[in-house]
Amino acid sequence: MMSERGASSHAPPSYQHERCSQTCTRDVGGKEGNRHISTGSLRQELAHHPPPTLGSSFSWAVLFTFMASICIRLRPPPWASSRYRPLRPCKGRRGVTQEWLAAFLVPFIRYTHFRYPLRSGVIMAERGQLPFPVKRLCCRPGYGSASRPGQRAGGTSLSSGVLCAGPSSATATVAAAAPGLLPLGKIQSPESLLDIAARKVAEKWPFQQVEERFERIPEPVQRRIVYWSFPRSEKEICMYSSFNTGTEDLTTAPGGAAGGTAPGGGADTAAVDENRLPFRRGIVLLDGGYVDDVLQVGFHLSGTVTDPAMQSEPETVCNVAISFDRCKITSVTCSCGNKDIFYCAHVVALSLYRIRKPDQVKLHLPISETLFQMNRDQLQKFVQYLITVHHTEVLPTAQKLADEILSQNSEINQVHGAPDPTAGASIDDENCWHLDEEQVQEQVKLFLSQGGYHGSGKQLNLLFAKVREMLKMRDSNGARMLTLITEQFMADPRLSLWTQQGTAMTDKYRQLWDELELLQIGVTSITNLEGWVGHPLDPIGTLFSSLIEACRIDDESFHGFSDFTENMGQCKSLEYQQLPEHKFLEEGESYLTLAVEVALIGLGQQRIMPDGLYAQEKVCRNEEQLISKLQEIELDDTLVKIFRKQAVFLLEAGPYSGLGEVIHQDSVPMHTFAKYLFTCLLPHDAELAFKSALRAMRLLVLESMAPLGDTSRPHHIASVVPNRYPRWFTLSHIESQQCELASTMLTAAKGDVQRLEKVLESIQKNIHSSSHIFKLAQDAFKIATLMDNLPDITLLKVSLELGLQVMRMTLSTLNWRRREMVRWLVTCATEIGVYALDSIMQNWFTLFTPTEATSIVATTVMSNSTIVHLHLDCHQQEKLASSARTLALQCAMKDPQNCALSALTLCEKDHIAFETAYQIVLNAATTSMSYSQLFTIARYMEHRGYPMRAYKLATLAITHLNLSYNQDTHPAINDVLWACVLSHSLGKNELAAIIPLVIKSVKCATVLSDILRRCTLTTPGMVGLHGRRNSGKFMSVDKAPLRQLLDATIGAYINTTHSRLTHISPRHYSEFIEFLSKARETFLMAHDGHMQFTQFIDNLKQIYKGKKKLMMLVRERFG
Repeated sequence: MMSERGASSHAPPSYQHERCSQTCTRDVGGKEGNRHISTGSLRQELAHHPPPTLGSSFSWAVLFTFMASICIRLRPPPWASSRYRPLRPCKGRRGVTQEWLAAFLVPFIRYTHFRYPLRSGVIMAERGQLPFPVKRLCCRPGYGSASRPGQRAGGTSLSSGVLCAGPSSATATVAAAAPGLLPLGKIQSPESLLDIAARKVAEKWPFQQVEERFERIPEPVQRRIVYWSFPRSEKEICMYSSFNTGTEDLTTAPGGAAGGTAPGGGADTAAVDENRLPFRRGIVLLDGGYVDDVLQVGFHLSGTVTDPAMQSEPETVCNVAISFDRCKITSVTCSCGNKDIFYCAHVVALSLYRIRKPDQVKLHLPISETLFQMNRDQLQKFVQYLITVHHTEVLPTAQKLADEILSQNSEINQVHGAPDPTAGASIDDENCWHLDEEQVQEQVKLFLSQGGYHGSGKQLNLLFAKVREMLKMRDSNGARMLTLITEQFMADPRLSLWTQQGTAMTDKYRQLWDELELLQIGVTSITNLEGWVGHPLDPIGTLFSSLIEACRIDDESFHGFSDFTENMGQCKSLEYQQLPEHKFLEEGESYLTLAVEVALIGLGQQRIMPDGLYAQEKVCRNEEQLISKLQEIELDDTLVKIFRKQAVFLLEAGPYSGLGEVIHQDSVPMHTFAKYLFTCLLPHDAELAFKSALRAMRLLVLESMAPLGDTSRPHHIASVVPNRYPRWFTLSHIESQQCELASTMLTAAKGDVQRLEKVLESIQKNIHSSSHIFKLAQDAFKIATLMDNLPDITLLKVSLELGLQVMRMTLSTLNWRRREMVRWLVTCATEIGVYALDSIMQNWFTLFTPTEATSIVATTVMSNSTIVHLHLDCHQQEKLASSARTLALQCAMKDPQNCALSALTLCEKDHIAFETAYQIVLNAATTSMSYSQLFTIARYMEHRGYPMRAYKLATLAITHLNLSYNQDTHPAINDVLWACVLSHSLGKNELAAIIPLVIKSVKCATVLSDILRRCTLTTPGMVGLHGRRNSGKFMSVDKAPLRQLLDATIGAYINTTHSRLTHISPRHYSEFIEFLSKARETFLMAHDGHMQFTQFIDNLKQIYKGKKKLMMLVRERFG
C-alpha cells in the first residue's frame, strides 16, 4: 500500500495550456453543486485528499472510467519528435524565477539530448514507483510469469507481432489453462486493465492529445503510456535495417544464422551476406552484452553500444539516441556516422534491447515533468552542474539562451512554453517510421550513375523489394520511398540524353523502369486515356496468354483428342487446337477463338500516346510482342471469320476504334496492327484488307504541323518533332512502320490500277518523310522490274510519281541523299520512256536545282547509254537534245556561275545555242562570275578551238584577281601563267594588252619574274595555235611591253624584301638570302641592273644595320 505521504507527493498536478497567470478550471461533482476551482485550490485539495491506492475498488473504478473514455475516443493522428509544453507556476524569488529557469533549461536539453545520454543521477530526480499488483485481472493466453517479457511460455521467441509485458511486480498467476487455448499445466500471466488501456492509447494517440483531453493524468497512467509507446515488434526494426534477401524472416533466427538455409556453398555465402546486415550485427551486439547505460526519458531512448575490437580496428563506443511515438521510431542518431538508407547495427541493438529487456530499462517521465517538481535552488543547481559537465561543448549555447531569455523582446519569450524532445508527439505531427530521405536519394543517384549493371542493378532491385515490403505492411514510407526513387529516375541525365537523341534506353535500364512502373501502378490509379496494349499491367497480353494456355495441347492430350481433330479437319497447328465441346463457352467458340478476338480488340482500341520515351517505347514493344504471338497461330475458317468480323467492327466502331473514321490527333497509330491484319485478310477478303490498311495509314500528329517543303529529318534526330508538346520520341519507328504498311500494299496491288492509285494517293497524303517516300519509290521500282519480262508500267508510273514528290519535297532543303535521288529519278524515267524524260526536263525548275538539271539530268539524258537503252531514232534523239539545250540555257541564265560550262557543253552541236550560251557567259563575267569559273571556261574555249574567246575570258578573269606579295602558292598562279602564255602565243599586241592587267592584279615578285622569263625565252606568236606566227625576233626587256613588266617585277622584289625584313626571325635568314639571289637575277635582266642591285643592297645594310648577323650574311653573299 502506498503511504499518504507518497501518494500526496506523487499526485500529478493539472496541466496549463494558457499563460501561467491564467487559471485552469474543471467541473467537480454532479450537475447540482458544480463548482469551479483554481489550479492552486485543486492542488491543496489533492494534498489533503490524495487519490486512493490502485489496489482498492475505488481506484479501479476511477482508472477504468478514465482509460475506457480514452479508448472510446481513439483516433489515428500524426506524430512528432518534440513539441512545446506549457510551464507551471511556482513560488520563487523575483528576478530569476523557477519559470525562468525552466524556460532556459528545456531548450538547452533539446540541444543536447541527441549528443549525451540523460543520466538519472545527474540531470533528473526520480519520483514515484511502479503500480502495485491489481486484484481484477484480464487474462491473455500464452504468457507465463516465468517467461521474459515478449516471450511465450515454453521458450518460443516472439520476434514479430505485439510483445506485451505487464508490470514487473505482478505476482498473481492462474494455474489452470483456458480450454482449447493452451495445453494443461501451462501458466497464464494476466494483464492489468491499466496496461491494456495504456497499450491501446500508446498505439493511437499522440501524447499531447491525451494531455489536452484530460486535465489530470495520474503518474502511473503516464508511465504505462510512455512504456507502451515504444515499438513492440522486431519485424519493423528488421525491415528498416536490412534488405530483403529472399530467405526466411531474419527475426526468426537469432544469433546471426539464417534460419532454414540449407548447408552448402550457396547457403554459406548467403549466411555470410546476411551476417553483414545491420539487423544481424545488431543481434550479435545485443547477445554479446555490448549495450549499456540504457535510459528512457519519456519518448526518448538513449544508450551506448560498444563495437568490439577487430583485427584492424580498435574498440569504439557509440552513443545512440532514439525518439519514438505511437509504437514507431521517429528519429535515430548514432555517433558512428553511418551514411546509409537503413538503421545501423547500434540502433538495432539498442532497439532490440528495449523490446526484449523492457524491465531492465530505467523509465522516467518526460524531462519537463521532472523540472516542474524542482524549486528555484534545485533548478539553478541542476543547470550549473549540467553546464559544468559539458562546458566546453555547450557553454556558448547556454550563454546565448540565457541572453535571449533575459531579453523581453526576444523571440524565445514570445512563445509560451518550451520544447521538450522527450514529451512525445504533437497532434499535428505525422506518425511514421524514421526514413532518411536524403540517403535514399543519394543511394539511388549513385546506383543510376553506375549504369544499372550487375551490383548497382541488384541494389536497385533490392530497393524495389523494400518498397514492396513496406507497401505490403501498409507502411506510409513505402509510397514516400517510391516517390523518392521515381524522382531520381526522372532526374537521371541519361534519360534526358536519350530523350533528346530519340534513342532507345538499354535493356538493363528498361528492366529497372519496368519494376518501377509496376510499383507505381500499385499506388496510383489508372486513367481512362490509357490503352490496354502498352499498359504497365498488360491486361490484353495476360488475358491472351491465359486463354492460349487453356487450349495448348501437349503430346499426351493431343493423342486423346486425335479422333476429334480428324473430324474437325480445321486446325492444322499441333500447338493450338480447338478444344472439345465440353470446353466451348458458347456454340462455335473456343478458348483459341476468344484469345484471338481479345487480341484483335485490344490491338484495334483507340488509345492516346502516353508521355515520355519509356512509356512510348513500351506501347510499341507490347504491340509487336502480341502480334508475334498471334503470328504463331495458323488461321482456319473459324479464325478468318473472326478477323473479318473484327475488321468490319473496327472500321465502323466510332471513337472506340483506332480504325474509325474520326480519331484523336494524338491517337496511337495502327500501322503495325493494320499490316498484320492486311496480310491475314488479303487471301480471303482483299477488298476488306485494303480498306482497313488504307484507313490505318493516317498519322494525324504530323498533318497539322507538316511544312510545305520536306518534312524529313536527319537520321539522328528523326524521332523529334519540333515545337510540339508532348513529344513523340518513337516517331521514327512509327514512320518506319507506316512505310512498311504502304510497301506491303504496293506489292499486293501490283497489276491492279485502281488499287495502285488509291495506295499512291494515301502515300502522298499521309507520309511526310521524304526518305520514306523515296524508299517506297525504290520498292515500287524493284517490284515493277522484278521479272525478266516487260516491267509493270503502272507500277513504274507510281514509282515515278513518288520520285517526283521526293524531288519537290527536298528541292529547297539540304539532304545528303539528294544526288542519289536525282540519279535514281532519271533512271526511273528512262525505264518508262522518252515521254517521261522529256517531261522532267520541261518541268525541271519544280524538281531540280540548275546545277542538278545540267550536270546530272540533261547530261544523263544526252549520253550514249540512254540512247542505246531506249533504242531512239533520230527524231527522238533530236527531241530530247532540243529539250536538253533549252534546259541548259535556262539554267545558265538562272545560275551562270555553276551552269555556264555545262550549257556550253550541251550546246556544242547547235551553233545558235552555243553562241547564246557564250553570250550569257560574257554578260555574267563582269558581275557574278569568279576568276576561277572564267579561267575554267576560257581553258574550255581554247580546247574547243576558240583561242580568241579564251583570251577574252582570261583577261576578264585576271581583272577579278588580286595576288599579294606573299601569295606565292596561290591556286590561280597557274591560270595567270597560262593566260600570259596564251596571249604571248597570239602575238605582241595581245601580250601588250594583258601585261598591264597582270601588273595591276599580281603583286607577287616570284610570279612576275616567272612570267617575265617565259615571255623572253620565245618569240611572240612562235608557239601560237594553228601555226600562226607574228615575228621571228625575241622581245627586248628594255622596250614595251616587257619593260613595264620588268620594272614591276623589280619593284615587287624591293617591296617584298622590306616586308619580310620587318618581322624576320633568325631561322629564316638562309631563306631570305636565297630570295635576294633570285631578285639579283631579275635585276640583272636590265641593262643597268647590276648598279641598281648594288644600290639596293647598300640601302639594306644602312637601314637594317641593327640586324648584324643578317647583314653579315648579306655581305658574305653580295659584297
